Amino acid sequence: MAVHLTIDQLPYGKPVRAWLKGRYGEEQAASIWKKTEEHYKAYLKDLPDYGGKKNGHARAIYGGLLVFALYPALPDQPPVRELQEFIQQMFMGSFTKLGKVFDLNRSADMWLIDKVFRKSGDRDRKDAVRYPDGFINVDEPYDKAHHAARYSFTQCPNAEFAKKHGLMHVLPLLCNSDFFGIAEIHGQLIRCGTCGNSAVCDYLVVGSKNPIASEYTTVTDEGGFLVSRRKEE
Repeated sequence: MAVHLTIDQLPYGKPVRAWLKGRYGEEQAASIWKKTEEHYKAYLKDLPDYGGKKNGHARAIYGGLLVFALYPALPDQPPVRELQEFIQQMFMGSFTKLGKVFDLNRSADMWLIDKVFRKSGDRDRKDAVRYPDGFINVDEPYDKAHHAARYSFTQCPNAEFAKKHGLMHVLPLLCNSDFFGIAEIHGQLIRCGTCGNSAVCDYLVVGSKNPIASEYTTVTDEGGFLVSRRKEE
């Protein structure tokens, strides 16, 4: 029997409730949070076995589930983009603090972030054996010549859930937050697609001053996803 993380086990309940209170007032916020909890519990019944807290991407998977449960509970159904700043701060706020001491424009820091990505990828591949419905991670050797780290996901449980439950319009809130996180550590994420709008969610991470960064521009596609496109000559 699959064991999942309950909404109370996530670290995001407090910031979500604070955001709701600020936007809707205390009384309505309590009602919305109750609906969010109900949606989350209902979604849990339809999830494959991800391993719960044993999965290395537990926060990404179940944090994503919380966002999917939250948005339909909002009474005014605001444009999804209005939630973007809050969601990226909730998931990536730690990168802001990290950026005070960590800079991907330094070769040593780029080398270190690649080691972190590689260690995470090794963990993901072990998880994939036990929980085949989770993330499938493929990495590439570190590009020492260009100080660039590359890896990709060929399967994303958040994207699969969004497709199944008609929540593709909400998925960009999760995917787009990666661009913010990498920027906060003085880097640039170059991503041509995600598992929501492409067959692969590709990551090319470089320092913000790396010449490779200047070759791309970041745009929003028709589905609301931030994507990287080569600049026209």
